Amino acid sequence: MRLRRLGGTSLHASEIALGTVELGLDYGIPGHGDHLRPTEPDAIRLLNEALDLGVNFIDTARAYGTSEEIIGKALKHRRGEYILATKVGPFDACDLERPTLRDRVWKSLETSLRLLQTDYVDLLMIHSASVEVIQKADELLQALHGMQQRGRVRYVGASVYEDAGPEALRRSEFECLQIPYNALDRVAEKTILPAASEKGVGIVARSVLLKGAITSRYRELPGDLSELKAAAASLERLAETAGMSLPEMAFRYALSSDVIALCGTARRTELRSAIEAANRGPLDAELIGQIQKVDVVDRRLLNPGNWQIP
Repeated sequence: MRLRRLGGTSLHASEIALGTVELGLDYGIPGHGDHLRPTEPDAIRLLNEALDLGVNFIDTARAYGTSEEIIGKALKHRRGEYILATKVGPFDACDLERPTLRDRVWKSLETSLRLLQTDYVDLLMIHSASVEVIQKADELLQALHGMQQRGRVRYVGASVYEDAGPEALRRSEFECLQIPYNALDRVAEKTILPAASEKGVGIVARSVLLKGAITSRYRELPGDLSELKAAAASLERLAETAGMSLPEMAFRYALSSDVIALCGTARRTELRSAIEAANRGPLDAELIGQIQKVDVVDRRLLNPGNWQIP
C-alpha cells in the first residue's frame, strides 16, 4: 500500500483509510440485511486485517456508536502501527456560546481516549462543522490547541461539507480537512483541492462510494432518489466498459487527486477490494473525462444526510 503525506503534517498515511462508522452503527443502504453492523469478533478481525494489509489510517468519531470502544479492544496492542483520527461534536453555533464548551470538548476527548485505550490521537477533528461553526470557532480551537500542548492531540482538523470547506481553508488553524468527494460529487475539485494543496492542508475524502450509492446497491435506492440512481447506473456502464467494478472505478477516481480515500466498511471483502483498486493506480485521463460528464443536477441528492435512509 502506497503512502501519501497528509498535507504539511508529518503523517504519512496509506492511500486507503478505514472508516469505522459501520462498526458502531447500522449505516448504509439496506440490502438483504447485510447493512447491519458486524459482531464484535468480526469487527476486531477486520481492524487487524486492515493493519496487516497495509492500511495505517483508522478514522472514527465519538458519534459513531461503539466504534471507538471496538477499536480500543482490537488495536491497543498495535497502537504504534497506525494513525488514529477521531472527532468531537458535532457542534452548532449556540454550543459555541455556552460557557461549558471547553468542558464538553475535554470530556469528549477524554472519553475517546479511554475507549480507544490510548494516550493520544494523531488527528482530532470537529465533526460536521458548518460554515457558522468554522467562522466562530476561536474558543473551540483554543480548546483543541490546549489538547495539543498537553500531548493528547498531534494535529487538528475539521470534517466539513462543501460550503464549509472554503471557509475552513481561510483559517490557518486547520491542518487537515475531511470532505465529501467522489465520482459524482466533484465540486471539491474546484473549490477545495487546489487551495488545500497551496496551503499544505491535508485532505481525507469520505463518501467515496456515497454511502453505497456508487456500488451495485444503488439499485436499492428509493424512488425519490431516481436521479442519483440513474447517474450511478451511468457510472456502472463506464466501469463495465473499462473492465472494472463500479467501486474500483470510484476509488481510483478519488485517488487521481491528492487525497486519502476513506473506505467506510464493515466487510473484509470490500476493504480488500478497495486496497486492490488503490494498488492499480489512478484512472487514465480519457476515463476521468467520461466520468466528469455524468452529473447529478439536484445537488441535495449528493448529501446522504438528505436521504430517508439511516
